[in-house]
Parts: sequence; structure tokens; C-alpha cells
Amino acid sequence: MFRRTILSAVAASALSALALPLAAQDTLRIGVEGAYPPFSSKESDGTLIGFDIEIAKALCAEMKRDCELIEQEWDGMIPALKARKFDAIVASMSITEERRRQIDFSEKYYKTPARLVAPKDADFEGTPEGLAGKRIGVQRGATHQCYAEKMFPDAEIVLYGSQDEVFRDLALGRVDAQLSDSLIAQESFLSAEAGGDYAFLGGDHTDVECYGEGVGIAVRKGEDALRADLSKAITALRENGTYAEINDTYFPFDIYGGRPAGD
Repeated sequence: MFRRTILSAVAASALSALALPLAAQDTLRIGVEGAYPPFSSKESDGTLIGFDIEIAKALCAEMKRDCELIEQEWDGMIPALKARKFDAIVASMSITEERRRQIDFSEKYYKTPARLVAPKDADFEGTPEGLAGKRIGVQRGATHQCYAEKMFPDAEIVLYGSQDEVFRDLALGRVDAQLSDSLIAQESFLSAEAGGDYAFLGGDHTDVECYGEGVGIAVRKGEDALRADLSKAITALRENGTYAEINDTYFPFDIYGGRPAGD
């Protein structure tokens, strides 16, 4: 009788342990950066805001899943996903072949080109020759690092932990130019007081090897059901008007596949 009681207790404990992952699935943990306005940033009280943040919440609502947003510095995003700190990444991460070797992606949820920004009175062009010997600021681990190192081999590529730091040092004259998403540059720097003496240098920069085919939601390898659910939810948000409502809160044009106004 005593042996049976012990075995029953062990069995009950095992069943409880097996039930935990199932219960945990009710909450979808999403990695976000919180330092990439207007896609993600924090208000003075720490509240997360931005396009990526609202898209993440809308996706959870569409999928009928509880949602927990977990902040993560950019260069640790993929390691944290693989370590199961969260289940998906909604942080303006471009879909590239290099990243696909480590993780999987949903379909894209937006796509905008990259551009250089430099002082309006810059005496150099935004070409490999024009930027030879110049200092170009980019965010560490972003696709812009890949592109800058590939296309401007004779420039000094200066790496930063966040895009805000890139803009700060450009305004302080510590770098000669910066490379980032054109929309981020327009909305977060050129439209601000600090960017008054700066302008885009040259045209769009697109490169499938570095920039991929757009921005998607990252998941771990093998999470095919979650990846499919996220892609279906993106399509649903596009079709039911939710995407447009969120988009229009932040941008005067459709960023799903469009170009910044004035380009």
C-alpha cells in the first residue's frame, strides 16, 4: 500500500510537470528592443510604445493569445530567442539568409530601404569612393553593419549598441555619416531639431544578401506552427484594417512595401 502511494505521488508529479509547458503556451513571449523609435521606445514611466509594439499586441489579439513583451538589447536578440527567453521577436528584424541559418521567419510585415545621412554641406558623395577614409556610424549587429562593411571597405565603420547612439554621435560630429533604415532616419533624426543641418546622402541602398526581403517575425527553428500562425495573423491584420490603423498612427504612407514620402 505504501509503495502504491509513492508511485501514485510520483505519477501525479510527472503529470503536473508535463502540464506546465502546455499552460505556458497560453502566453506568447515576444522579444522587443524598446530603443528604436518610432518602431519601439519607452515613455518616461517605462511604458513600451511604437509600431512594433502595437503590431505585436495586435498579432496576439488576432491569434487569441496572451502576450508578454520582454525587452532585449539588439545584439542579444537571436541568442536570447534560441535560449528560450522568449518565443518570437518583433523588433524590425530583416529576413536574411544569414539569419535563416539560425532561426525562421514569418512573412514580412514591412519593408523600407536603407539610406545614408550626412551634414547638408558634406563635401563627399555617398559612394564607396566618396566615403573612403570617412567614419560611418551603424548599429552593431544590424543588417546595416553587413552592408556598410561590404560596400564601403575603405571607410571606418563605427559600431554602436543602439540607433539613438548613432544619431547622437552624428550630431556631435564624431562620425561623418550614418547608415540606417530611411524611415528611422527621417522620423527619428531628420525631422527633429538635432537633424536640422543634416540630409540624406545619395539614394536608396538595397541588397538582398544583407537586407533580405523585408522585415519579419523571428521564431526558433522547428516552430513551424507558430510561424504559420504569425503569418496568417499578419495577413488578417492587413485585410481587416488593423494594420492600416496602426500604420497611420505613425506614418503618412503604407510601410508594408512602400517608400518614405518625398523619395
